[in-house]
Amino acid sequence: MEPIFPITALSKDQAAVKEAAQNNIVRITEHGAAAWKFTSEEAYEQAVQDAVADALYEAQVAWAIERGRQDFAEGACTTGTENAKARLAALRAAQ
Repeated sequence: MEPIFPITALSKDQAAVKEAAQNNIVRITEHGAAAWKFTSEEAYEQAVQDAVADALYEAQVAWAIERGRQDFAEGACTTGTENAKARLAALRAAQ
């Protein structure tokens, strides 16, 4: 969870805000509502890299699901163990 500081901490407790921002994105609130985010360059770059990795993973999962649906619609999948064994034997024989 991101550390949260009130805006007054920027003037009253800068050291604590800066320390928290070394490895995290810090939320700065004003009048009790989220207003700004503060972070170090390293933490920002890591957050961007993590977001990119998450997006790529989600895209790969979506592609795999869609490919599975296409295979199912085209009849390119088997159900049951016996059907799978028979199809595998036929593929091995063809090689």
